[in-house]
Amino acid sequence: MTKSAVLMWKYLLSKRQMMGYQFRRERPIMDYIVDFVCLDLLLVIEVDGITHDDEEQEAKDRKRDKELNKVGFSVLRFSSWEVFNQMDDVAIMIGDWIKANAEIPPPNPRQRGNKRPKPKP
Repeated sequence: MTKSAVLMWKYLLSKRQMMGYQFRRERPIMDYIVDFVCLDLLLVIEVDGITHDDEEQEAKDRKRDKELNKVGFSVLRFSSWEVFNQMDDVAIMIGDWIKANAEIPPPNPRQRGNKRPKPKP
């Protein structure tokens, strides 16, 4: 992962930090490896470095996004610069997307260890 992707993972997407939804990193979807995906939301998040600034790569990204859209995924793209310099704004944009588009609430956190409720007699 790039440094900007590591920061996004650490501060926004790991451990259900984003409104309780579970994101996974570097997952295969169709013929692509996406930076982050939440399967409950059908949301893909990409962090684009400087290599995505050229015209040819932008065309490839548009094609990829269109193909992911066809199978039901939405794609949010952020530049590395945004992640490094406007992390709070990135979090707000992702949160706003979730509020506007989530059809199901986040799953309940798993109960682990002795925290499980005991059956009633």
